[in-house]
Amino acid sequence: MQDQPLADVTHKDMANAIRALAMDAVQKANSGHPGMPMGMADVATVLFTQFLKYDATHPDWPDRDRFVLSAGHGSMLLYALLYLTGYPEMDIGEIERFRQLGAATAGHPEYGHAPGVETTTGPLGQGIGNAVGMALAERLQNAHYGDDIVSHFTYCIAGDGCLMEGISQEAISFAGHLKLGRLIILFDDNQISIDGPTDLAVTDDQLQRFSASGWHTAAVDGHDPQAVALAIENARNVTDQPSIIACRTVIGYGAPNKQGTSSTHGAPLGDEEIAGAREELGWFHAPFVVPYDILAAWREAGAQNRAAFERWTDAADKLDAAAREHLVDPVDMKVAAAISETIARIKADFATEGAKLATRQSSQKVLERLVPVVPGLIGGSADLTGSVGTLTKQHSAVKTGDFAGNYIHYGVREHAMGAAMNGMVLHGGIVPYAGTFLVFSDYCRPSIRLSALMGQRVVYVMTHDSIGLGEDGPTHQPVEQLAALRAIPGLNVMRPADSVECAECWDIALKSKTTPTIMTLTRQGLPLLRTAPTDDNLCAKGAYVLIEPEGGRDVTLLATGSEVSLAVEAAKALGGEGIKAAVVSMPCWELFDAQDVGYQEKVLGSGPRVAVEAAVEFGWQKWLGPDGIFIGMRGFGASGPAGELYKHFGITPEAIVAAARGLVV
Repeated sequence: MQDQPLADVTHKDMANAIRALAMDAVQKANSGHPGMPMGMADVATVLFTQFLKYDATHPDWPDRDRFVLSAGHGSMLLYALLYLTGYPEMDIGEIERFRQLGAATAGHPEYGHAPGVETTTGPLGQGIGNAVGMALAERLQNAHYGDDIVSHFTYCIAGDGCLMEGISQEAISFAGHLKLGRLIILFDDNQISIDGPTDLAVTDDQLQRFSASGWHTAAVDGHDPQAVALAIENARNVTDQPSIIACRTVIGYGAPNKQGTSSTHGAPLGDEEIAGAREELGWFHAPFVVPYDILAAWREAGAQNRAAFERWTDAADKLDAAAREHLVDPVDMKVAAAISETIARIKADFATEGAKLATRQSSQKVLERLVPVVPGLIGGSADLTGSVGTLTKQHSAVKTGDFAGNYIHYGVREHAMGAAMNGMVLHGGIVPYAGTFLVFSDYCRPSIRLSALMGQRVVYVMTHDSIGLGEDGPTHQPVEQLAALRAIPGLNVMRPADSVECAECWDIALKSKTTPTIMTLTRQGLPLLRTAPTDDNLCAKGAYVLIEPEGGRDVTLLATGSEVSLAVEAAKALGGEGIKAAVVSMPCWELFDAQDVGYQEKVLGSGPRVAVEAAVEFGWQKWLGPDGIFIGMRGFGASGPAGELYKHFGITPEAIVAAARGLVV
């Protein structure tokens, strides 16, 4: 516990600076949420002046405490704190530009917009999942580097809405199971939601809920700084349980007529109410003006851990350069080169073996070789380890209280798994990947979307990627998921056709520092198509010509994943009829779309096209052109053996041949 800065400036003065900035910024923007920042100002002041380990002038200090604002609608709380404590790029001008186009102060906190914003929050509950991932990453790195290099807390402010979202239960159950004792949630228990009192929809005893999941719990008056400080201190001393502190607050604290009501949640207070709040709070300063002594006290708080930062720097300087770099990014130039060399050997071995493998098996074989090469490559699955091929002989399990391993059993918690992986990669030092079935991408889609929005290297291994999974039937057969995932900007959706393509896709995924990847893999075995793999990564351009007939093309067959082998069979049959068919494998539309028009035209050709994919047609029109024909799914699947299903739904070489013949003849 640290001393509060500048004894002549009171806690009330410092908390009221947050409240004033929040209500002034929302009022000027005529948009925003003043209630939460005004209600949680006391709690945040205690945290940032007495407990949080940070140095405002070194916002990327790897051993800083992490602060996550899960209740992202209250973004002005975070922006006020960043300005007051002296974070770079967060000046008073940015506060005045709150919610304006191009401002660092977006409506909800956006990762990358300003130092000190640890994650993008807004969709409620995501921040809790991120915080769990950050706390887990801290323990994983602590097990590797030791206390002198990695030893910090993760704090998260969450509201009633965060706790109502289903992701919260997944996340708190997972954190309680692992006993993440350095995770502390500060619950803004103001009993108000958008519609009115929270008891309109929820009457849970939240502390009992957390206690049932193995958490340390406490409840305090959120406007009593001494009580808040004692609760945080106690939570920090509980090493074998994560903690939640329910802080009973008044939403819109200080607004004389609106405090404690839902009207302060998501709308400006209005000039008259703000004038009354200034009177009520004793804050007699113009909008956006923080008196010098109060600002100086806050800036002192922002610098109070400078000595701790310098001690950490001295300790980190004793690490070799690579180890220090890997605290932040495990894939440096040397590791990237090692990945390339390893992938080249893997491709050669696949070609020599020539085995027919499901791409989930191919992926597992690739990972077997990559795990020793990539420090911080942490695997896992949502209770499907044996099915998705994410576990190798190079792995050991992360267990309750034992974080020396590199494989995480997330349980059936797909949504929290995705959010936790986002938190892990944002923490730094971790390259996370984990698996489930492709159809269950719907269960973690919001987390996948945020991976893309934040530009983070998270690898989602999604197997059982088509009707080819067979007997489990339409509930488990993804038909629309590929199209849905391809619709997310900034996300690479990979669907490799064989073992060699699978290796190349992993190469791309691990080197894509600012892009998440969906690795969609088959349950059924696929023949090796690339029997003479090249040194170049052909998948890196998203699509390439697998078969180019001599003397020009009559038709081009486009396919992804398991259907590429069907297109190859069809091309051979067409050749027997004197029809020259090219086969184009398109493992990643997004990468292909990024290529220049000349390359795209060369690959696609100028003639008629047939596309085949065991999924719905949506999106294929772009590559097919106006006269192309699609062979695929028109509705949901069915239960039955995979081979019979392909015939039943007309996804066969014969159907491709008939379509191509009709276009050419």
